[in-house]
Amino acid sequence: MFLSVIIPAINEEECIAAAVNNARRARNVEVLVADGGSKDATVPVAREAGAKVLVTRTGRAFQMNEGAEAASGDALLFLHADTRLPSGYEAHVRRILDRPGVAAGAFRLGIRASGVSLRLVELVANLRSRCLQLPYGDQAIFVGRRRFQIVGGFPELPIMEDFALMKRLSKLGRVALAPVAVSTSGRRWVRMGVWRTTWINQMMVAAYVLGVPPERIQHWYRRDRGI
Repeated sequence: MFLSVIIPAINEEECIAAAVNNARRARNVEVLVADGGSKDATVPVAREAGAKVLVTRTGRAFQMNEGAEAASGDALLFLHADTRLPSGYEAHVRRILDRPGVAAGAFRLGIRASGVSLRLVELVANLRSRCLQLPYGDQAIFVGRRRFQIVGGFPELPIMEDFALMKRLSKLGRVALAPVAVSTSGRRWVRMGVWRTTWINQMMVAAYVLGVPPERIQHWYRRDRGI
């Protein structure tokens, strides 16, 4: 099984090289960076690190779909630029996707920041992922190319695209959780506060489930982040 790691990025020059180098420490893997119009040095830095770079229009869902279209792999792994994969991650991906009845998978969540409150966030996220089969994008979602195509890829929404994809994939089979964790940056939680960030995330999910238009949810999210 050849694996394609797809990293959507915009203005990530400070961490994109580390993300690419981390993902390339594996066998039978290619790394693609789908850049959404960065104004900094993300594109040349990613190329220098050894990634294939696509320049697309802005929008994480669109960027990831474009990356998937250009990918050569039998399996696709979608990686946030500030998330690092565990050693031997490719073996976990292949093992999980080879299981009968499994439609997709993800890793356990680990956050690169200290504090009891963040350990609680990890615990709740991992319980949600295991019990509800709803991992989020910062857990490095992976799926076989064929199943990704069957569900039509990521819905091209301005926000909540990872949640929507998982709901689609769960209709095809089980969403499995790897026994090891990714390490994702704690910058969002540190900048906005742990409980405020968690509250905003849960309110976005609730709003989406209740049928609030994603464009409105994105507006609320940007307003709360001061964007």
